[in-house]
Amino acid sequence: MVAAGARFIATNPDAVGPTESGIVPACGAMAALIERATGKSPFFVGKPNPLMMRTALNYLGVHSETTVMVGDRMDTDVIAGVESGMETILVLSGVTRQEDVARYPYQPTNIVPSVADITP
Repeated sequence: MVAAGARFIATNPDAVGPTESGIVPACGAMAALIERATGKSPFFVGKPNPLMMRTALNYLGVHSETTVMVGDRMDTDVIAGVESGMETILVLSGVTRQEDVARYPYQPTNIVPSVADITP
């Protein structure tokens, strides 16, 4: 359908995601298969797309200055928060490891081992 002209929309570019049994292919990996086969790039509507973040903030009736983005990925979660003007918390219980953080030009506000370690 994409090769025939259907709009190619995907939720996020995450290549992998965590499960109880380890890391598995995620939406970005599946979208890459279709992109490679068709030569058509997807439009990602989810993070880190600012449209998703602004829509969520508006829906919740909150402001970016008083909202925190929590996530386990530097390349989608943390950058989505940073680009939306939020504080960010990277949890190390998912995809990004502590040793990976320094290679990114943007940094999370805080880093914690898991969501259980977040204090209000």
